[in-house]
Amino acid sequence: MSRKTSTLVGAGAGLALFLFAGLLPAMYYGGFAGVLLAGGIFGTPLQPTALVRSLIYFSTAMGVVGVGSLFAVGGAAAGAAVGALTRVAPASKKEAEAKLQA
Repeated sequence: MSRKTSTLVGAGAGLALFLFAGLLPAMYYGGFAGVLLAGGIFGTPLQPTALVRSLIYFSTAMGVVGVGSLFAVGGAAAGAAVGALTRVAPASKKEAEAKLQA
């Protein structure tokens, strides 16, 4: 398995973990940040105008993209680390003994 393959597998695993564990919290906190931002810009209580809704939708999408990319990069780093560690370890006991005798 090459380094690129293990990195891509790790990124895929990170995105799968994001779909199961991180999607709903990212949407929730992104939307909450959008409501706070809209409240700061337009004042509270918020009126459901198109500009306020678009700001909240945009911040929700940014929260999802930001947290998703964090999971993907973390998974890729973990996959690359696992790939590097498995290349360092000898494949069999005979190879390890041959390296020690050489």
